[in-house]
Formats: sequence, C-alpha cells, structure tokens
Amino acid sequence: MIDLQGKVALVTGGSRGIGRAVAERLAAQGAEVIITYVRHRTNASAVVAGIEGQGGRCLALRANLADEESLAAMCAEVQERYPQVDIIVSNAASGVLKPVTDLKSRHWDWAMHVNARALMLLTQRLVPIIPKGGRIIAISSIGAIRAIPNYTVVGASKGALESLVRHLAVELGSRGIRVNTVSAGVVETDALQKFPNRDDIIASALARTPLGRLTTPQDVADLVLFLCSDLAAMVHGQTLMVDGGYAAYG
Repeated sequence: MIDLQGKVALVTGGSRGIGRAVAERLAAQGAEVIITYVRHRTNASAVVAGIEGQGGRCLALRANLADEESLAAMCAEVQERYPQVDIIVSNAASGVLKPVTDLKSRHWDWAMHVNARALMLLTQRLVPIIPKGGRIIAISSIGAIRAIPNYTVVGASKGALESLVRHLAVELGSRGIRVNTVSAGVVETDALQKFPNRDDIIASALARTPLGRLTTPQDVADLVLFLCSDLAAMVHGQTLMVDGGYAAYG
C-alpha cells in the first residue's frame, strides 16, 4: 500500500474529471489535498465533501491560472496555510477547439497560459516549500505528439508543457524533487463533451486501443499515485503514457 500520510498535495483543476479522480486517489492514501477551481464551485464543494466524508482533509481554492495575479494570490494563501507542499499536480487545462484557420492570437495565449505557463509560475512560487522528495506531475495528452482535429492550440500548449517538465527535471533534480508528465489517451470526461467530433474520436479510439476500452480518470489517477510513491524514486523527467496501448498502434 502506498502511504501518503502527512503529505500535502495541490491538484489544479481538481473539481472535475481527471483532477477530481487524482485528488480523491491521493486523499484516499492519506494526503491532505488542496484543489483549485475557476467556475465550478458546486463541483469543488462536492469533492471536498466527498473526501472529508471518507475521513480525509481537503481545501478548495478559487484561482484563474491564466491570470498571474490570481495564481499568485492562490499560492500566497497556500504558503500561509501550509509549511510545505509535497506534491503538485498541474492538471488544470483549457483551450478553444477550432480549425487553425479560425483561431485568434487570444486563443493561443489563453491555452498557453493555462496549460503551460501556469506550471512555471506554480513552480517558481511554491518550490521554496517543496521538500526533498517532493513531486511535480503535469497532466498532458496524446495531442502533444499527435495531430487531432480542432486541437491545435491545446496540443501545442501540451507540447510546451512536456518540454517544460524536462527542463524542470534537470533544474530541480539537485533538490531531490522528481518531475514527470502523465500523458493520457482519450478519456471520457466533461472536456471531451466539448469536441464537435466527439463520437468519431471515441469510435476511433476504441478501434485503435489494444486493451479495448477508453482510459478512465481513475486510470490516470493510479499512475499519478505511482509517481508520488517511493516505487518511482528514479523516474524523473519522463512522459508516461496511460492509454491502453493507443499510442503504440501507430
């Protein structure tokens, strides 16, 4: 059993989907969890209630991670409340789903700020209270390395995120902080509902996944938990896929 008793974990975008599954998984193993949200206060409250109902501890903080001042205020509150943060899971993601010819520069900026820049800013502000043995884990997607219709700015931002993780791993390794990326295949979440070609994406993914089912948020959370454990002590600067073999299909 992986024991996270005494650990504090920050999960951005923890009110729904993969973020919620990660928050609940880490809390179930004993971590005290902080989740962030922007608009979905009701969902965030439900996550807190669910974790606390199981005997865990959870705090929800509102923060717009595309806004540097909002992110800074959230980090300041975390530092006021906690002497250290052992785990950061950079999960919050956003973006506009349009063909590249329909995109505006503001769409590019928004995706890059939420999906990539936020991790840089979180690291800068919180690394002073991440102890040796701490973990930073970014959640990416297959769109970082594969072209997906309407996914241009999100895919580009996820590619930037994966590159940032490699650079952070080199810089923070001497502090004993492990930094990795978890890249998910097609996961049926609320975010997938926004794709105009959702049904085609699901059908294609099922046909091309050797294990014969879609990846679930819980599958992603299990890999995050592994990376938070001592079993992953020498896993560093890597992008680990959880996709049932989808990426191996070619």
